[in-house]
Amino acid sequence: MSPESGGRPALPVWAETLRQKYLAGEASVFVLYRNVFDRYQVGESYYTLLPFLSEVLLKDNKQRIFELSIDRGVRVIQGGGIDEKAELYRHLEGKGLAGIFESLERQMREQRSSALLIPYAGTIFPAAELHFLSLEERGAFTALHRWSLDEQFADRDNVVILVSESLADLSPALLTHPRVLAIEVPMPDRAGRHAAIRHYAPAMKTAEAEQLADQTAGLRLLQLASIVASEAPQGMSHAQRRTLISGLLQGSPQAAERAEKLAAITAGMTPAEIRQLVDPTRALPDGGDPASEMMAVVRQRKRELIEKECAGLIEFIEPRHGLDSVGGNAHIKGELLDIARLIVSGERARAPMGLLAVGPMGAGKTFVIKAFLKEAGLSGIALKNFRSKWVGSTEANLERVLATVKAMGPIALVIDEGDRSFGRQGDDSDGGTSSRVIARLKEFMSDPENRGQVLFILMTNRPDKLDTDIKRPGRLDRKIPFFYAESAGERAAVVSAVFQRYRVPVALSEDDLLAACEPLEGYSNADLEAVALLAAEFAERALRTDEAPCGVDPQARGVPSPVVSPEILARAIEDFMPPQETTMVRYMEMLAVAETSRRSLLPQRFRSLSARAVQEQLAELRRQIHS
Repeated sequence: MSPESGGRPALPVWAETLRQKYLAGEASVFVLYRNVFDRYQVGESYYTLLPFLSEVLLKDNKQRIFELSIDRGVRVIQGGGIDEKAELYRHLEGKGLAGIFESLERQMREQRSSALLIPYAGTIFPAAELHFLSLEERGAFTALHRWSLDEQFADRDNVVILVSESLADLSPALLTHPRVLAIEVPMPDRAGRHAAIRHYAPAMKTAEAEQLADQTAGLRLLQLASIVASEAPQGMSHAQRRTLISGLLQGSPQAAERAEKLAAITAGMTPAEIRQLVDPTRALPDGGDPASEMMAVVRQRKRELIEKECAGLIEFIEPRHGLDSVGGNAHIKGELLDIARLIVSGERARAPMGLLAVGPMGAGKTFVIKAFLKEAGLSGIALKNFRSKWVGSTEANLERVLATVKAMGPIALVIDEGDRSFGRQGDDSDGGTSSRVIARLKEFMSDPENRGQVLFILMTNRPDKLDTDIKRPGRLDRKIPFFYAESAGERAAVVSAVFQRYRVPVALSEDDLLAACEPLEGYSNADLEAVALLAAEFAERALRTDEAPCGVDPQARGVPSPVVSPEILARAIEDFMPPQETTMVRYMEMLAVAETSRRSLLPQRFRSLSARAVQEQLAELRRQIHS
């Protein structure tokens, strides 16, 4: 880390930051965190982290480089003769952690210009209060803390670099010290991904490499290499993969070109995995373009890799229907279409930071939001249960998810039943973990850099349980209220959309449907869907019993598909029993009225209500619920 560049290739930005801060004397103890299990480009070569530190960043200006880890103890990576190394190892034999730090300190003080690398630093400086640490762990913490303050230690041109995937894995007392600097190793940006694709797949066409760089946001270079490497370290070669895929696609359109492109993105996969991935019956997307099929496979592999890495913390949302499949809700669809146009047109800076979908259960919040994602062309990720019983694991899980989400932008992070994740915190029964988690999520949600890149979407039927600060503009800018269908026409639109979505044949005129839906006031969208599906089931039963010969499958004898008639729909309506929680539904409706950000999104019956009238009705409904 000498001041002279010597004409060497440029370092990654994070490494140059570490170098400059060290040369400026800001610190001699550094923590590298986040994307520390990846490859990093220097010139035409790629290195994993420890070889990068020892062979590129430190090699020419440190006489000795040591590595300390739980599994391998102390290793001398650079410097020192055979006898000197043997003497050090003999001296360390049988010593515990405290003895190791004492020996390393003596070495670094006696022989200037040394570096100590500590991978998996959380195993030596774990995230726990000091009084919970063992005596040896306290000794290690104290030694490192003392080194960071010791000017003589720094004047001897010594540096210590700790490596941890998450800061939450490390002792918080260590990180709060001003002479210990944490530097984030970010996920690769588009330029980095494009360079890696050109390196690992030099034969790939330029246009496809550009498109692939766009499609692989959120992947590490290590993962990207596993997809596009022309030759995997183990397993089948490119030619072998191409031969296998050609056999699978034999007889299908453009089989040879498709096999070539799919072979380029299946490095490292076993024959069984390739057979599962390649579908010869799949129609080519986008007018028969094999490159589009390749990108679809890449998206599938990307999803598998990210879900595996996040270990069940997130789930990808893949909506099948757009807003044209949503019945009724015209005002809500209009609002969401306006937001979708901003995103699709590239004007993401004008898009809201977040959306809050509120309304009673069964009002269609989840379905409409998924349809909006498809309309806006946004990938969606649902936040699953990232909480853990182990100290520090919850915070570490959250950081892993947020780093992945940010790297994948533009993306939507969807949190259903948001009141459970962001509910008001009344106690510290979990040691303050919930408070820290919510504080971190709030910080992430209001980060201006995320505007247009990460769209937060919270859904809840109890916004009164949400932490008040989470609902402010700058975090959740648009609050969209959902209500049950107000008129027979709206209810008929919902039922008709359900029939179309599930491809249920009907023999119903518009008047028939309106007449059937007229008495269904108070039915939720979920109730109306249940009625429609019950009618389809009744139609199938009628066909099975009335038209099919005994013991013969109707489809095998060419019998027509079951059709929903007015009589069958009437039977389904008569047979269906809707939920009876009317007071709670009215309470949730009034909560949605109180939360909405625009009066024009409300049904007509609520638009003239004053804020005072809304609060009075809420108080009365609350009294009825708790009485």
